[in-house]
Amino acid sequence: MYESILVPTDGSDTAELAADHALALADAFDATVHVLGVVDVEGEAGPFDVGGVDDEFVGRLEADAEAAVDSVVDAVGDRPVETAVVDGDPADAIVDYAAEEGVDLVAMGTHGRTGLDRVVTGSTSAQVVRESPVPVVTVRDVDGSLSTEYDDVLIPTDGSPAAEVAVDHGIAVADAFDATVHAVYVIDTMALAGGADTTMAGGGGGVATGDLLEPLVSSGEDATEGIAERAHDAGLDATTQVVEGSPGSALVEYVDTESIDFVTMGTHGRTGLDRVLLGSTTERMMRHASAPVLSVRHENPE
Repeated sequence: MYESILVPTDGSDTAELAADHALALADAFDATVHVLGVVDVEGEAGPFDVGGVDDEFVGRLEADAEAAVDSVVDAVGDRPVETAVVDGDPADAIVDYAAEEGVDLVAMGTHGRTGLDRVVTGSTSAQVVRESPVPVVTVRDVDGSLSTEYDDVLIPTDGSPAAEVAVDHGIAVADAFDATVHAVYVIDTMALAGGADTTMAGGGGGVATGDLLEPLVSSGEDATEGIAERAHDAGLDATTQVVEGSPGSALVEYVDTESIDFVTMGTHGRTGLDRVLLGSTTERMMRHASAPVLSVRHENPE
């Protein structure tokens, strides 16, 4: 599935944590590791100060980027590794490198340095997910540690083509780590609340019954069972669940309550009353889920 994995780094704690997960995935898939440092002169100095930047300042940024790259290389061990330090906007540089070098996966932190010496930021990771030609694993710092032993892998689905593109990736990761697959379908109760023939339980505690709910429960069961069958075909254990709620919040809660170690999801899903996975849901997972999130971007043919 993954023959080469790109690890952008700025030397921050979150970037180092993402590198740990990238190396775990590289070991599991026997992949070559690419380590990238980006010298963002304009971002560091500010757009109005670039003209006054001297060689010493640029040299300091380059030295910091090289040191960040070297720190990851030291952790790679005997695995094949390629390195690069480039100039430019971090998100653009990461996306361009992924395309030009033909890597199969990007793994990066969701937040990097702050203040004048920042390189990789939350907005950078979101932009990379939106524009990357390959799937992106984002890792946020959760009390300084996240297990790189993936025992439980979550694959959210709404049955749409956008969700389907992530299923193969989720099963591949689960297979590499011999993990249990969790297939989850979220019925968006906020979208259903204004629909006809819908009864809210407890005066708004969730959709209880109605013409709109029943077919979605059936669709959810079909979608999750389909993933479970594919997991079983790969020799993996699998569990399915159809839940109600706001998709982003429900999935974040599921990650916590079920001690999920890794999430694989599409970046876009259905729209309208039966939507589940949207770009906003993916970004919420990136910001709040206590597990790495592998986002697979779906190209809308429209």
